[in-house]
Amino acid sequence: MKRSKRYYAVARGRRPGLYTSWDGPDGAKRQVLGFPGALYKGFSSREDAMRFLENPPVGGQVPAGPRAAAPDRPEDSPRPEAGVVVYTDGGCIDNPGPGGWAAVIIRGDERTEMSGGFRLTTNNRMELTACIQGLRSLGPEDEDAVVFTDSRYLVDAVEKGWARRWRSRGWMRDRAHRALNEDLWEELLCLLDRRRVVFRWVRGHAGDPENERCDELAREAARRRDLPADAVYERLMGLDAMPDAKTP
Repeated sequence: MKRSKRYYAVARGRRPGLYTSWDGPDGAKRQVLGFPGALYKGFSSREDAMRFLENPPVGGQVPAGPRAAAPDRPEDSPRPEAGVVVYTDGGCIDNPGPGGWAAVIIRGDERTEMSGGFRLTTNNRMELTACIQGLRSLGPEDEDAVVFTDSRYLVDAVEKGWARRWRSRGWMRDRAHRALNEDLWEELLCLLDRRRVVFRWVRGHAGDPENERCDELAREAARRRDLPADAVYERLMGLDAMPDAKTP
């Protein structure tokens, strides 16, 4: 899909200023990725970007939390000050098809990347797996976490209580329909029962460097050779006897 032209305002980074591209040697990504306390936003108009540079948020913090944005409204790039931050993303080359997941964990100035994939799976299974793997990697269970994801499926099912209702009903969405991906939801809810986790939705491909990095890592993982089987999904699809062929 063709993306509209965007402007990237970097108020705090390696080289603050206005950028008209995200990637590349002269893009905004190089100025903020891995830069502690980076402050930046993506805009669809130059005027809005310049206003942000001239009057950045007080305290150097862009407000957190999901919101529906009008076409010319800048996207938030939230950076909580406390706890651990987990960015996640997942997807498939086709759906279903070879899939990849990725997570970026940020704790203060420490930053960790992880990724993996399966030879046959779905977009939603990869979004869930990314979150599970990210939370699994965390340390003490009394440490709060904020998860940023561009998956409405994940955020709404957790924050609106859908997943817990499915579990209480024996993984039925209603009397006639079974909830999908119950194996992953069961594992994720167990992790969420052990620590306080807040979920925040971010718009994909909107200029947030960690979301973009997760997308990049997940895509790379989906293209790896010799990907393992998503055993639960293949069994549900009746592919138990599928040979361990190499992924093209």
